[in-house]
Amino acid sequence: MTTDLPPVLLALPGNEDQTAALARALGATVGRLTVRRFPDGESYVRVESPLRGRDIIAVCTLDRPDDKVIQLLLLAATARDLGARRIGLVAPYLAYMRQDHQFREGEGVTSQYFARLLSDAVDWLVTVDPHLHRRRSLREIYTAPTAVVHAAPFIATWIRAHVERPLLVGPDNESAQWAQAVADVAGAPAVVLEKTRRGDRDVEVSVPGLERWRTHTPVLVDDIISTARTMIETADHLTRAGLAAPVCVGVHAIFADSAYSDLLAAGAARVVTCNTIPHPSNAINLTSPLADQVRRALSVSDMRPPSSVQRSAAAPAHPGSRS
Repeated sequence: MTTDLPPVLLALPGNEDQTAALARALGATVGRLTVRRFPDGESYVRVESPLRGRDIIAVCTLDRPDDKVIQLLLLAATARDLGARRIGLVAPYLAYMRQDHQFREGEGVTSQYFARLLSDAVDWLVTVDPHLHRRRSLREIYTAPTAVVHAAPFIATWIRAHVERPLLVGPDNESAQWAQAVADVAGAPAVVLEKTRRGDRDVEVSVPGLERWRTHTPVLVDDIISTARTMIETADHLTRAGLAAPVCVGVHAIFADSAYSDLLAAGAARVVTCNTIPHPSNAINLTSPLADQVRRALSVSDMRPPSSVQRSAAAPAHPGSRS
């Protein structure tokens, strides 16, 4: 690690369990942090642990990011003012990766803008399987050093232990990498379906000949389960093709609105996700590989130099008060 002092982990609201687990794995300290909202809706952030000369690790998964990013940016800036040596971010789910192209005139490529925002705020970033459809790596848009945990081996281990005669099914071409990667490790066959998306919640899935797989248990694998419309449509087609009720596995449990209950109602035998976003479906624990990547990030010698930003001289007499 870069300093004799152990790193300090700071949990943004909702990330306390993940932070505690990471701290145990790293032998690190969990700092005291207060985050709340003023009556006018603005955020208040106060770090109650000494940070000077320490490596700081903010832990904040970035689903529903618009409610979280301001607090994260305020925390990073506060940590620099308090003398933090370097500031890392563990964001198991990384937001704003899907808008990676100007699909219509007048749109912005928000994945690039978000990458600039985070790269300016932190010195390194660790995440789990970001949505890289038109990108080869995060380095194409992030200037801060990044490290990625790949969930496929851990998903495959879970499938081997819990599913008899699995058939890995990728609901669309974007998920083909997931289905094949998991299938390779699990030692199972894989098929990829074709998807036509007409809108955010209007998806049609076509199914090739599946009769030969009727003795297998279909396992639908995708990186993100958001509206779940693709999986619901796929589950319906698989059932009508005479296959068993599918097991649905996702890396990131977004589950917009009633997506989780809708997926269960559509006939899924079980819905399983990794613990990148807290959810009752979390069954695959990625704390250990996340901790491994954090150790590597802390030990890298050619990271950004320690921040030269010093703590502000002025401080309010009554922190957090408002007139």
